[in-house]
Amino acid sequence: MMFNQFPAHRFSVGPMMDWTDRLCRRFHRQFTRRALLYTEMVTAAAVVHGDRERLLRFDPVERPLALQLGGAVPAELAAAVSLAGALGFDEINLNVGCPSDRVQSGCFGAALMKSPDLVAECVRAMIDAAGPVPVTVKCRIGVDEQDPEAVLPAFLATLADAGVRRVAVHARKAWLQGLSPKQNREIPPLDHALVVRMAAAFPDLSISINGGIADLDAACDFLGRGVDGVMIGRAAYQTPALLGAVDRRIFGDPGPDISAEAAVRALLPWIEAERMEGTPLNAIVRHMLGAFQGRPGARAWRRLLSEEAHRPGAGPELVERALSLILPEPAAA
Repeated sequence: MMFNQFPAHRFSVGPMMDWTDRLCRRFHRQFTRRALLYTEMVTAAAVVHGDRERLLRFDPVERPLALQLGGAVPAELAAAVSLAGALGFDEINLNVGCPSDRVQSGCFGAALMKSPDLVAECVRAMIDAAGPVPVTVKCRIGVDEQDPEAVLPAFLATLADAGVRRVAVHARKAWLQGLSPKQNREIPPLDHALVVRMAAAFPDLSISINGGIADLDAACDFLGRGVDGVMIGRAAYQTPALLGAVDRRIFGDPGPDISAEAAVRALLPWIEAERMEGTPLNAIVRHMLGAFQGRPGARAWRRLLSEEAHRPGAGPELVERALSLILPEPAAA
């Protein structure tokens, strides 16, 4: 396969509140050059009225990178897009899937699935402000008592009519009352088949599937069934080493795959630079605790970093000590 044959959204690491900050993204980028990474959700109001330099900060090394915005006021979303547009994001995504209480209180996130006409107004305003940067949407298959078989096709048609060309669909309903955000990621049953059918029913929309996808075998299976992209969230965060084979298996690059050891070692000079700028080590390594999940020594790696990274002066030498606790992987039979 030719390099660059596939677009970045063929595989993405989904936006996750409190997880996919710039420090996390820099770590994930050590494993894959090709995957599309997402910011945490940032509210449009915070971008317009808050510390946008801090909220939107990223290093060009993180690209390809999508900014996810939350909001439900078209003019405010357009203003946020205008402010972010010159910074170099490769995509701007509207959150229509988060079920958390703080999002609902602002009447956006998954609650917007009940107001498709408002979503259309929002994305039209965002598209007008975005120029050449694509505006995309991440949604659920429905909320509360909605029938996904009826609601999702109508919602996707509304998005397409508004000018959206790419959508990531979390293949679960969101229950806005009675379930916590964590429960909303686990309890509502998955309906991957519905998302696959939508990819076939809307050939002019690029549809990525999200939700409950745990490994690259499953990702490759979904791509073979006709979706345009696969988005993995928690599995990529909790077991980031799976990202080391993404460029070869998903994008067809020749390899070699990137090991967790190589990814961590490549990050050491940057960790020292961040430490010199005042970033505490524990803010960085909290995203790396799962790097050796399932490997001999993984528990000792996690324990050492968890117990000592908060100490004043802790830096890359502690990460190197933790690396020394990882035992070689058993040779393949």
